[in-house]
Formats: sequence, C-alpha cells, structure tokens
Amino acid sequence: MQKPELLNRNDAADYISVKPQTLSVWATTGRYSLPFVKVGRKVFYRREDLPLCQDSCRLSFS
Repeated sequence: MQKPELLNRNDAADYISVKPQTLSVWATTGRYSLPFVKVGRKVFYRREDLPLCQDSCRLSFS
C-alpha cells in the first residue's frame, strides 16, 4: 500500500489556484468538503483529493 502524497497548505493552494488563506477559511467554515490532515498545528491535503475539490468549487471561481 502506497502512502498518499501530502501537500502543505501553500502547495495545495497553488495546485488548485487559490490563496492559502482561502483554504484556511474553507477548513474553518466547512464551506467545501475538502478533507485535510492536521498534525499538531500544521495542515496537509492529500493530492488525490484536490482535483475533486477543484471540480466541485469551479462554479464559484467563474
């Protein structure tokens, strides 16, 4: 079994073309169901989850 690739908040934001603060707001408010992993104070996102969020959130970006 292969470990999932984890991206920090800055890298995940770059990957889906939003600001890191936007991901922080989404995580806090639950606006979009983008799963994340929290290790201490650090937040990580699984690379395989990001395209799903990008597709579902695209309507808000237009």
